Amino acid sequence: MYIIKRTVGAIVACIMLAFSAGTISAADSSSPIVIPTHNWSSQVVMAYVIGGIFESMGNNVEYVSADTQAVYESIRQGDVTISHEVWQSTFGKSFYAAMAKGGIIDAGNHDTVSLEEVGVPQWVIDKDLCPGLPNWEALKNCKDVFATADSGGKGRILDGPQSWHGVEYTDRVEALLGDDWVVKFAGSADALWAELAAAKKEGRGTIVFNWTPNFTDKEGYAFIEWPAYYLGCRKQDGGDSKCGSPIGWLKKAANYKFPKTHPAAYTAFSRMSFTAGHIGGMAALVDIDKMTHADAAKAWLAANEDVWKPMIGVGM
Repeated sequence: MYIIKRTVGAIVACIMLAFSAGTISAADSSSPIVIPTHNWSSQVVMAYVIGGIFESMGNNVEYVSADTQAVYESIRQGDVTISHEVWQSTFGKSFYAAMAKGGIIDAGNHDTVSLEEVGVPQWVIDKDLCPGLPNWEALKNCKDVFATADSGGKGRILDGPQSWHGVEYTDRVEALLGDDWVVKFAGSADALWAELAAAKKEGRGTIVFNWTPNFTDKEGYAFIEWPAYYLGCRKQDGGDSKCGSPIGWLKKAANYKFPKTHPAAYTAFSRMSFTAGHIGGMAALVDIDKMTHADAAKAWLAANEDVWKPMIGVGM
């Protein structure tokens, strides 16, 4: 199992709370709450935000770098305590597979829907670089607009790291667009945002994997409208892959012992239901403002006390 442990000191010492009568009160274990970090900004910043909230309650916290798919097995086995960004389209299958084995519980949803899909920045639409977008059929006539030096004359779609969702988009592109298009994999989320910035500077078209909620929501992003998703349509599920991604949930998960070992922290965690604006804002602090993840969490906590303090019972 790939887990690299690293202990991080308290990131919100400046906002430690003196608990009032309305604050959640229960005897939490002194054992650390283990929070995973992955490879996109909102998830890492939110890890430190949640860790900071737990620390303000007097809990010990440890952060680990964990594989995005295997983390649910790690939670089930007790090596990791929680997962705070379980995206339905990419991680739902792994999450439910772990739940079926026992040891992991559903800790509720964030206050937003999610979409994980390839698309174009809004300025590609505004410039009409590919008439008919975001309808997928427009791509049949626009391969040259999206060809790159590494695509061999084909239209290129830049997917995220292959570890996120395998060859899901490769299967779809082959099924719907044939040999005129190719899917390439970015090494990281940062590589996706670097491609968006380069394309904007050069004024060229680009199709990049993205998701919402994210920092790109503010500037505008148009997701490709493929044929509607239905259960079983993907090749990996026995279908022909002629379908897009579902509009889905964004969940939290926890080890089944967490409510017993850390009842106060679990109660707070179950109340954490961030909105699209909250989540996109966390990402923006890193991807736009260029803060470190830890500093972004400090800034977000300081600016949003009215959001997170009620989660621990303060001001309720």
